[in-house]
Amino acid sequence: MLPQSLFLSFPLFSFIFFHQSTSATDSFIYGGCSQLHFTPGTPYELNVNSVFTSLVNSASLTNFNTFKISPSGSTQTNVIYGLFQCEGDLTNSNCKDCVANSVSQLKTICPSTTGGAIQLEGCFVKYDNTSFLGVEDKTVVLKRCGPSIGYNSDALNRRDSALAYLTAGNGQFFRGGGSGSVQGVAQCVQDLDVNECQDCLLEASGRLRSECETSTWGDMFLGKCYIRYVDREHHSRSGAGDDEDVDKTLALTIGVITGVILLIVFLSSLGKLFNKKGGK
Repeated sequence: MLPQSLFLSFPLFSFIFFHQSTSATDSFIYGGCSQLHFTPGTPYELNVNSVFTSLVNSASLTNFNTFKISPSGSTQTNVIYGLFQCEGDLTNSNCKDCVANSVSQLKTICPSTTGGAIQLEGCFVKYDNTSFLGVEDKTVVLKRCGPSIGYNSDALNRRDSALAYLTAGNGQFFRGGGSGSVQGVAQCVQDLDVNECQDCLLEASGRLRSECETSTWGDMFLGKCYIRYVDREHHSRSGAGDDEDVDKTLALTIGVITGVILLIVFLSSLGKLFNKKGGK
């Protein structure tokens, strides 16, 4: 077991897949891993698996929970902290499915690492051997901006009004709504208190306003909160056109591969037939 490490809030790798999964809730947004690894078969691995199981089981009952796995006899270096949070409007069933999918992907993208985090469209999961529970984190993890529509005072006013609505101090950790055609959603991780949540959302909103400027849509994910908006009058975030092109390409690729396999089988059978005739 290596010494404790602070999990890097900014992921070592950050990449976007559009509709990677079968449902929008499970679509991948970002993931990151600790730089340190644990030795398979050690108590640390058992504790990691235990926290994963606890996260998935709890997600069928609530949309947020935290865990500290420290079995009797475990040393401090084997203690694991875990957290999950689902989007506020998800059902318990969808929340559990999202968390289970997150855990499955974490095992793939962060094999044998001492910590990791993943954000899907519907949920956030993180684990580490250094406690991050209740700790503010306004580090920018991911920023995405849509295409610019140029200076449009009406659109910008609607955008600013929507962000103001989402950052109003209403004491809620999950917020949705907007102004006219501009709609958005915002959420804090619930291990923060109300004031820390408000600070995080104001930071995210300010960065989103300045960095995405005249974009038709924007996302700002900080370590413990996010805020997202889209102007439906100027842009659709469904990505239907892109998905259709990808689906066509995938179908064509599968068709070509299938054709090649059938051709190989046919030529192989034909070769065997000629060999039999030649041997007579």
